[in-house]
Parts: sequence; C-alpha cells; structure tokens
Amino acid sequence: MKILEVRRHSIRHPSGDHLSQEGVSLARMVGQGAGPFSFVATSMLPRAFETAIAMGFAVNEQKELLNTYGPAVEREAPWPMPYYHYSEIVKQDGAAAKYAYQLFDYYATIMKQLQAGQSALVINHGGVVELGVVACLPETDFIPWGEAVSYCEGARLFWDDGRFVRGETLRVTM
Repeated sequence: MKILEVRRHSIRHPSGDHLSQEGVSLARMVGQGAGPFSFVATSMLPRAFETAIAMGFAVNEQKELLNTYGPAVEREAPWPMPYYHYSEIVKQDGAAAKYAYQLFDYYATIMKQLQAGQSALVINHGGVVELGVVACLPETDFIPWGEAVSYCEGARLFWDDGRFVRGETLRVTM
C-alpha cells in the first residue's frame, strides 16, 4: 500500500502570497503528525512551497498544474463547495472534469514512482484539492466528507494494485 496526502496550503499574510506567522505555526503543528514522505510536490505559489517547508519537509518538485484551475473551471466549480458538489461537477465532463483528471494523472504518476509502503505529499489550493481527490475516487460517496478544505486540510488517499482504492478526510482543529 502507498499513501498520497493532498493538502491545502496554510494561512497566508492578508496582503500577499507568503505565509503569515500564524500560517507558519499552523503548518508546523500539522507537520509534527505527518509523514515521513518520500516525495513532496507543491504548486509554484509561495504559500504552498512555504507550507511544505514549515511542515518540515523538503520539496522535490513544484508543478504549475497545482497552482490554480483558471476561469473556465472556476465558472463550473467555484470554491468553496463541499466535496460532494465537486464530485457531481466532475461527472458532467466539462472543463472541471478535464482539469480534475489531469490532477489524477499527475497523482498516479507520483504513486507509480513510489515503492510499497512509501508516502507522498502534495500541497496545493482550495478547489484544486477537492477536484483532484474526487477524480481519484470516482465511486466514493463524498457526502460524509463535508465542506471544502480549510488551511492545511485535505485528504489521505490509499493506492494499491495500480489504483486509488480509498481515502479519508484530513481535518485540522485549531
């Protein structure tokens, strides 16, 4: 079994793209209970990269695909929405679905590079987290998963026999 954690970045400074001190503290707290990770990827945006570092993990790759999803997807899948709503939107096979399946392909590539028992971490953004997760688990009932992810929240996905077999939400209590 291999594990992929997909998380939203931590709290950024209100006037910029970098983490606030509160965001650094939150990421440190979350990082204490996470990992180890054999591979870490983030979006190209500073707040995602800084979240991984504050969590205590070196970044192996920054990927533009993880940055944001653009206006066509935003029209179909505006953030924030519950996981369930994202899953219904992806079933409609529009721009949001195409983007979600690009995320799935990228996540699958990461998992294929890991050895059995290893884990990876991906840090990206609200909406991006949910779209990627629902694409990885198309048969899952997402109603129990609840609302959109908040800071440092996301999902843990389990990969076995060449596919994602199940997942669980990762919530943060502050």
